[in-house]
Amino acid sequence: MANPSLLILAGDGIGPEVMAEVKKIIAWMGDKRGLKFDVSEDLVGGAAYDAHGKPLSDETMARAQAADAVLLGAVGGPKYDNLDFSLKPERGLLRLRKEMDLYANLRPAQCFDALADFSSLKKDVVAGLDLMIVRELTSGVYFGEPRGIFPDDHGGRVGINTQRYTTDEIRRVARSAFELARRRRNKVCSMEKANVMESGILWREEVQWVHDNEYPDVELSHMYADNGAMQLVRWPKQFDVIVTDNLFGDVLSDCAAMLTGSLGMLPSASLGKPMANGRPKALYEPVHGSAPDIAGLGKANPIACILSFAMALRYSFDQGAEADRLEKAVEKVLADGIRTADLMGPEGGKPVSTTEMGEHIRKALDASL
Repeated sequence: MANPSLLILAGDGIGPEVMAEVKKIIAWMGDKRGLKFDVSEDLVGGAAYDAHGKPLSDETMARAQAADAVLLGAVGGPKYDNLDFSLKPERGLLRLRKEMDLYANLRPAQCFDALADFSSLKKDVVAGLDLMIVRELTSGVYFGEPRGIFPDDHGGRVGINTQRYTTDEIRRVARSAFELARRRRNKVCSMEKANVMESGILWREEVQWVHDNEYPDVELSHMYADNGAMQLVRWPKQFDVIVTDNLFGDVLSDCAAMLTGSLGMLPSASLGKPMANGRPKALYEPVHGSAPDIAGLGKANPIACILSFAMALRYSFDQGAEADRLEKAVEKVLADGIRTADLMGPEGGKPVSTTEMGEHIRKALDASL
């Protein structure tokens, strides 16, 4: 049987540095666990623009469609700020999400005990936190038409974006959330603004329909998204799985991310429909950006990218035990006090480099055998 295929798109800024550590772990899995992948690499974002004049070539798009999973580093940087909107590095990522139809974005917010002091919230509020935000990713106000900036009737201009959702779009992301909850603590909280938005009323009704007709065993609650933001900061451990739309999901998942203390720690997965081989279309990427200010300095934290690969092991390759092994190795390294610069507390100490952090994690993997 052929090895599963992985397409690596390291991208811009710190992307290539953090991805280099992931590649070593992929090699480790092949050498030590007999888990071999056919790995290929290509360009996305600013790197693709520099090479091809656009943020994602058609050839790369085709390779992404054919791969069992795509691993992405980061895109963007100030160098590309003045490009036309259609050529900006981020458009490459949006095209991948749209054409692969990756409608469910999974954003875990997990607080490792060793880093609980790092959160801006009190330790007892965040220690042991483990929640998952499922964000609808291919519809809503980021994609709705009409959109644009137009002259108005008074000599000024008007900016228009359209929040639009269909029954099918809501139901399929709701199913993803309920399926996840069954594998976790069996609770889903759906967030919208049904008090002021018709799209929010539809969202609430359709999520309720999926629950009543397909997942009556899962506990479902509804919450207005502004209250959801408040509750995330007040007592985040009340949540298991949160499902919400594209815009609110963008905001709430960043809010939840910061509860943990470092964006450099957080992975994400974007999943679509199952392919012929049963695996979902899938793109895995760290939540952090391309951090051009530290690119090339060896300061970047590779953990988010490494944990994104752990998510790939779990959700694309059905290797939950190996995903657990990798996550525990990360936890062990953190518990031992090893820190990259972004994780240095007031007590000081000497931060390790990107490659050193990767090395410590591989040693912890060795020790797990």
